[in-house]
Amino acid sequence: MPAIVPHRFLVRVCHPVPYHKAMPLDDDEHVVQLPDTARLNNFADLDGAANFADVRLAWNELGVGVQVTVTGKQQQPECDADKPRSSDGVTLWIDTRGDRTSHRASRFCHQFHLLPSGGGADKDEPSFSQSKINRALQDAPLSGAADVPFRAEVLKKGYRLEAFLPAAVLGGFDPDQHPRLGIYYAVRDQELGDQYLSVNQDFPFADDPSLWAAMELVK
Repeated sequence: MPAIVPHRFLVRVCHPVPYHKAMPLDDDEHVVQLPDTARLNNFADLDGAANFADVRLAWNELGVGVQVTVTGKQQQPECDADKPRSSDGVTLWIDTRGDRTSHRASRFCHQFHLLPSGGGADKDEPSFSQSKINRALQDAPLSGAADVPFRAEVLKKGYRLEAFLPAAVLGGFDPDQHPRLGIYYAVRDQELGDQYLSVNQDFPFADDPSLWAAMELVK
């Protein structure tokens, strides 16, 4: 019998996010290459779930690096940049203050969408975008795709996404004064299902920063 309340809802986790100086990379192959120590453990086994995505985060004074690798697919990703929340890909939420005491987002709360395809005139190019958070008390300034180094690679049985979020697009990013941030992600896949950092779609994590986890910028 499934639990009425997911086990991960009962645990408040602070994820250590390591310092990584070599970001962003200045080459044609990668935007970031993050070590195993940058992997976020979402403790999926507590709720009897299995992961298909390896999600990694790291930081330095210039911003935050993101690397997501999805494996186990037999089909091509289904993406539409005009509908990022219903496409195969990743939505990442970051709160640069991270106190997580309010049920409504502030101007320090950001929502980013990373898709392996679905962009461009023919909907076959990688897509990065930022959108407003529903019910926010104040909206974070919106960045454009040109502001964020982003790369996607379709693999034989999956895909890899790499992005570097510069401090300029993370309003309030100040590692010295505010080393603890709010963090949440949702990896959607119409073939494999959904993977979350914590609670599932039964909870309004997209609108409610109090449901996000914390990440500690460790140096």
